[in-house]
Amino acid sequence: MRKNEYADYRSVIADSWNRCIAWGLEHDHEPTPLMPESARLEEINRQYSELLSVTEAEVLPYYRNVLSSSRCLILLADQHATVLNSWGDERITETRLKPWFQAGANWQEQNCGTNAIGTSIAVSAPVQIQRNEHFLKTNRSIIGSAAPIFDAHRQIAGVLSVFSDAYLPQAHTLGMVRLLSQSVENRLIKRQFGPDHFQITLNTTADNFDSPWSGILVCDDFGKIIASNQRADQLLGMNTVEARLDELFTSRRHQILEHPETETLQLTTRSKVRLSARIKRPTRVNENPNRIDRLSQSNEGCYSDELLGIDNLEFGDSAVKRCATQSLKVLQRGVPVLITGETGVGKEVLVKALHRASHRKDQPLVAVNCAAIPPELVESELFGYEAGAFTGARAQGSLGFIRKAHKGILFLDEIGEMPLSAQSRLLRVLQERLVTPVGSTDSVPVDILLVTATNQPLGTRIESGHFRADLYYRINGLCVELPALRNRSDRSLLIQNLYSRHRDPGQSEQLSPKVLSAFENHPWPGNIRQLVNVLRVAIAIADGEDVQVWHLPEDFLAEFETAAGEESDPRIAEPRAPGVEVEQEDPLATTLKVYRKCTGNVSQAARELAISRNTLYKRLRELGVR
Repeated sequence: MRKNEYADYRSVIADSWNRCIAWGLEHDHEPTPLMPESARLEEINRQYSELLSVTEAEVLPYYRNVLSSSRCLILLADQHATVLNSWGDERITETRLKPWFQAGANWQEQNCGTNAIGTSIAVSAPVQIQRNEHFLKTNRSIIGSAAPIFDAHRQIAGVLSVFSDAYLPQAHTLGMVRLLSQSVENRLIKRQFGPDHFQITLNTTADNFDSPWSGILVCDDFGKIIASNQRADQLLGMNTVEARLDELFTSRRHQILEHPETETLQLTTRSKVRLSARIKRPTRVNENPNRIDRLSQSNEGCYSDELLGIDNLEFGDSAVKRCATQSLKVLQRGVPVLITGETGVGKEVLVKALHRASHRKDQPLVAVNCAAIPPELVESELFGYEAGAFTGARAQGSLGFIRKAHKGILFLDEIGEMPLSAQSRLLRVLQERLVTPVGSTDSVPVDILLVTATNQPLGTRIESGHFRADLYYRINGLCVELPALRNRSDRSLLIQNLYSRHRDPGQSEQLSPKVLSAFENHPWPGNIRQLVNVLRVAIAIADGEDVQVWHLPEDFLAEFETAAGEESDPRIAEPRAPGVEVEQEDPLATTLKVYRKCTGNVSQAARELAISRNTLYKRLRELGVR
């Protein structure tokens, strides 16, 4: 546990104890469970019937594999800390506490002191309460982990908790209960809104859509978010309910909602975070005559990095070619490769091309985003675990990503975000070529080629104590840096090639010189990832017509203003000839916005800008538009 996390954890316990003291509780207090009458229990069951059925559907398949290996008990409580149902081994605790695990028992802090269910409700967050952290002595024979279940309006709908009397790896227990509560939350949202609304599933990669940690957005026909889960808010960095798709992503609403259900959609947030998405349309489409029913046609030239080989990653850029050829040579010899570069430069695309060109192309390529796995689950996900290794372990155990990559290539993306505890185990695996699953003393030989990637300087992470220096030197066999798009010498050919992959069948095979010049003069802070999204937006807005400058998205134009203000790229604003008046504020970005708004009508744009046509032509020439 990191220092800040530990401090927050201790603060939760201390605040709970202070509340207990304020309520007049004493450590020796032994509360008596007040069990409701059968009629009241039936009423509670009816009131929470959906929560009960959804939770059972998620918990039982998962928990059947736990019972044979762990002595623990799962409880579902409502938002008032009243137990609704339980699953598991009721022998985990003493006879005197058994009534507290029956339906109808109430675990509010006011009565039971610091405890997993009551404290989780009090702080609206997952908590874990160790034996001696319970305020009441009577509860100190148990260990509890709990996580709230939120409804679509971010209100607590219930609490899922796991109780144990054994000293098990408790980080895994907390991770499991968080996972299960997220699964319940997701299913509640899908059941409530699925038939009548669009569902957008988000994750950092397209391989993890079925994970409970995927973000879920539910929106209406007009792109307004009417429901979402906590993970969606985390991925997008804001409360998404009531927001609109156009406010969240650079892609337009109709482009998202009309995307084929069977194809992965790449989205970029307004803060330049790239996400993979999958769209699911309403099932009751006939009940709303205004619902969008026109689907995008399958694009023959649709871009896919699966089509790229080691020889067509570049179109004349020597730096990219050197990265690809050198990486392939050393990887074939078993030397690890570390790929660096800004976000969006194509690190994952390079890795896939290396895999297809290597002698292990028929063996697995296992890609792992180290930042996308909850910290408490990283070790079990990477190294695997034995049956019954911890609370939540599947009865059959798990291979883990490293063993899944046996005989193939393991790609660890965002390696700098890996927790220190996992770094230590990874170093041992790389040194000994043996992996020891969690909960086992036996080591298993592994044969992997390793590729890692990062968009941040690992030297800084080492200095701050967040990355091991010995692991850095182990993974840094060959370090290559993919250049930013603005520095690539083949930028023009790359832009044209990507456009040809995305364009509609009726559109010109090449971008016009005006549009291409605007693209070449752009600073591209989001690199190739941003370029692909801008192209797709422009092609969608053009809607079958040839792409023009006024089809480019607003945020793309706004970046001209930033670049011009910082004078970061001399190609955006060439030096003026002697004698030409220089204005105090660079007007290029405003000019391009107005020109786009007027759809290329020079006379109308000149009138709105209050300048002559000659001045307008001059500015457009500086931008490369005319």
